[in-house]
Amino acid sequence: MKNFFKFTEHNTSFKQESLAGLTTFLSVAYILVVNPLILSQAGMDRGAVFTATALTAIIGTLLIGLLANYPIAIAPSMGLNSFFTFSVCIGMGIKWEVALTGVFIAGIIFMLLSLMKIREKIITVIPPDLKHAIAAGIGFFITFIGLKNAGIIISNPDTFVTIGNLTSPATGLAIIGLIITVIMLVRGINGGIFYGMVITTIIGMIVGLIKVPSKLIGSIPSMEPTFGVVFSHLNEIFTPEILAVIFTFLFVAFFDTAGALIGLTSQAGMMKDNKIPNIGRALLADSSAGAVGAILGTSTPATSVESSAGIAVGGRTGFTSVIIAACFAIALFFSPILAVITLEVTAPALIIVGALMAMEISKINWNKLEIVIPSFLTIIMMPLTSSVATGIAFGFVLYPLCLIVQKRFKEIHPIMYVLGLLFILYFVFVA
Repeated sequence: MKNFFKFTEHNTSFKQESLAGLTTFLSVAYILVVNPLILSQAGMDRGAVFTATALTAIIGTLLIGLLANYPIAIAPSMGLNSFFTFSVCIGMGIKWEVALTGVFIAGIIFMLLSLMKIREKIITVIPPDLKHAIAAGIGFFITFIGLKNAGIIISNPDTFVTIGNLTSPATGLAIIGLIITVIMLVRGINGGIFYGMVITTIIGMIVGLIKVPSKLIGSIPSMEPTFGVVFSHLNEIFTPEILAVIFTFLFVAFFDTAGALIGLTSQAGMMKDNKIPNIGRALLADSSAGAVGAILGTSTPATSVESSAGIAVGGRTGFTSVIIAACFAIALFFSPILAVITLEVTAPALIIVGALMAMEISKINWNKLEIVIPSFLTIIMMPLTSSVATGIAFGFVLYPLCLIVQKRFKEIHPIMYVLGLLFILYFVFVA
């Protein structure tokens, strides 16, 4: 096992990888609760979606761990499940069965693009400064999510966001968890993020903010309402409306995943000379999970940015992913325990991990304005629009534009010109 995952080469151990896997699972486990809740509003069976979500995460995470040796989780994407429900099914009035078929087709196209190494080529030609900006932007985005989940910042009609009620019990619990985690990390305690989540959960139970589960084991819901429905609706996708939906699933998921992989592999120290090892295998794992997830009955999965929590604890190989997948498998039987993993418990981890990822800013060349402007907008637009893809879009449009103005045409890879034009069309017709 050590040789297969190359523990010595990555300076890691079973304990370190296992702790990282547990940390990532606790950070992303909310998807087992939230994804069924969101998709059920589109008319899907909540129990079936729960089982499909867990199985999709198990399959996708195992694939990326075993094929690419990445310490990363793959699970249904929060942004795309909301798009699926509120924009496609409710907003456009498309039946969930047809929308799910669109997800399946997008997954198949993803697989073909991965096998043809087109996705790999695109990620490779992204300039180093933009890659660092993407990683840092995801860090800001993750921290923003953590602060929002903790109630430390809230929406405001006049200023968009403002400080929340720090004296509320739930927010207070998150703040205590944040302080505990910061102290352990600053003291150099290995696994400080994981231990912080455990201690926060215990404190929440003691003071009555987190309900102690009345039972530990629950039955696994049947997937019969959703399994395989995509095959009976393939004839309904050939309309301009559905094809536009498929394109949107494809486009947004493409760059969400690309951004997440760049950020996470950079955080793990895997990126060398602007290249990411085994990126082709990772992309194939991700795209395969998309097709499988649609067959099982869930919206598009993607590389989970919450994997950064496990990487921060020390996850460096695919064994971390094996542990994550095992935890998802166990969660199928112990679903009542998931109730203790509240947003207040995971918020401190997201806030701190975002800070760690933001350190990528130091690697950007801040002395050149043509680098600063696209890099800065890539970073800032991710949290402001709640979209990794939109942040990447700003960078990909402005970077070639800045170099064109300076008549440095040859320094821009032709693919960057194509992507810049595609993102302009994305802004006009989709975003």
